[in-house]
Amino acid sequence: MIKNLIFDFGKVLVDYDFEAFFRRYIPDTERCLAFTPIIYNVELQQLLDLEERPFEVIMEEWIEKNKEYEPEIRYFSEHYTEVVTNEIEGMYELLTKLKAEGYKLYGLTNWCSKVHLTMAQFPIFKLIDGQVISSEEKVIKPNPEIYQLLFNRFNLKPEECIFTDDRAENIEGGRRLGMEGIVFSDAKQYERELRHYLI
Repeated sequence: MIKNLIFDFGKVLVDYDFEAFFRRYIPDTERCLAFTPIIYNVELQQLLDLEERPFEVIMEEWIEKNKEYEPEIRYFSEHYTEVVTNEIEGMYELLTKLKAEGYKLYGLTNWCSKVHLTMAQFPIFKLIDGQVISSEEKVIKPNPEIYQLLFNRFNLKPEECIFTDDRAENIEGGRRLGMEGIVFSDAKQYERELRHYLI
């Protein structure tokens, strides 16, 4: 019997748009296109999601590696939360309904320590009963350790949980530990697939 619904944060509860963020700041289209992958890339995202060194230290190191983009990197660092644009359409209403139906709601996210600023900005996070954040645990999805941390911390049984994430590899990470999952596209698709599990 499913009792607990687990949610990734980015692209599931809230949306972000790196390209739109930098288009506002960098009027030169060519430079903007060249710079965006300097920030929006796997290496930096993993460094920030793990945050084995403080956010500010990681960004200073990134500037050293990409000196020609120092002003842009500093702008990104100082305005980080502006990258998150809005709640995913329909998710606040859906989580409110699911909570009223008696399900416990938890977060499991790869995110740096700035996530708490984002959580303070958007009402949807007030519906969450607890969360595990990669930068606080120094482990990222799909490492099995982060899922186990969630189960242990909130006394959850994997078979009583359904996890949703926008990345299939993170869903597979949960399945390997016995937790079913849904790859997220939008609120309607998520609810439709979820209801099959709840029958």
